[in-house]
Amino acid sequence: MTTVLITGASAGLGAAFARGFAAKGCDLVLVARDKDRLGAVAGALAHEYGTACEVLPADLLDPAGLAAVAERLADRARPVDILVNNAGFGLPAPFPYNPVEDEERMLDLLVKVPLRLTHAALPGLRERRRGAVVNVSSVAGLLPTGTYGAAKAWVTAFSESLRVDMEPYNVRVLAVVPGFTRTEFQERAGMDVSALRDEVWLEPQAVVEQALRDLALRRPVSITGRRYQAYAFAARHLPRTFVARKMARKRRAPAGPPA
Repeated sequence: MTTVLITGASAGLGAAFARGFAAKGCDLVLVARDKDRLGAVAGALAHEYGTACEVLPADLLDPAGLAAVAERLADRARPVDILVNNAGFGLPAPFPYNPVEDEERMLDLLVKVPLRLTHAALPGLRERRRGAVVNVSSVAGLLPTGTYGAAKAWVTAFSESLRVDMEPYNVRVLAVVPGFTRTEFQERAGMDVSALRDEVWLEPQAVVEQALRDLALRRPVSITGRRYQAYAFAARHLPRTFVARKMARKRRAPAGPPA
């Protein structure tokens, strides 16, 4: 039986990944801060699919919480076959206007946490010569979009490099690069997305279905929809200064710099 550990599993893409893997008959280890919401997700999946769901409440920005999840990944007696690094959050304003402490917390969750958890999972995956690491990145990582975009660019580059390193061990590595997806992410970040047209939005289950197809095909990167595939192509081939200026016009600073 394949066991999948998913971070940020209480809602959004994490919950959609949990449902997608449950539908394939996998056992789950669900990680998030909210124990009650995790329990609700686990209960629903167990009822619908008969899935064995282990609930592991943890704040990944707390050293003890991060250590607990890393320890679970390293447990040879209860092997985890697939790690999905999904936990994350964004900030509403451009970099100069956010508290530096918030920027540091975001960078830790988007970079340090997947690095640490992936490192904990790899020895077992190498020994068993099977399994996968799925890292949730973002189309923002292809664009000049502050700390969030820079962190997601790291996630994609890290995944592509790790994929090459793990090929001799038959371990798959996939970077999932979604665009705007209908989750709680934007609301939690305080982002105003009211001007976005319906056609730019992706449904979480569509992103996960594409990711699972691409994982099975051993592709390095998964991008859902022709619109975002075109964005990715343009971001890679247009002059960087042109892209940066276009993105800067879309970002809005607060009414004035903080006092």
